[in-house]
Amino acid sequence: MKLYVIVRKDLSVSQRAVQAGHAVAQFLLYGPFSRWKNGTLIYLGIKNLKRLEKLIYQLKNNNINYVEFREPDIGNQITAIATDQHSELFERMRLL
Repeated sequence: MKLYVIVRKDLSVSQRAVQAGHAVAQFLLYGPFSRWKNGTLIYLGIKNLKRLEKLIYQLKNNNINYVEFREPDIGNQITAIATDQHSELFERMRLL
């Protein structure tokens, strides 16, 4: 089973790493639909908050469950999401 973690690329490299970790932790804490058992992690990058919000909208429309992480230090903006459900939307994204 794979866990897809999508992180904003408009953050610094170190922020991306931290936000990805938060998204994984959020998934493990609040993902009641979780089937991921510490298998493959796939980190994908997305341009910015606007693109991430568009992706979230598309995931909702395709009934893809996910969790999001909001960073308190930057106005509770969504910085990363995680899901164990594959979507063809991920296929055009680049690795982080």
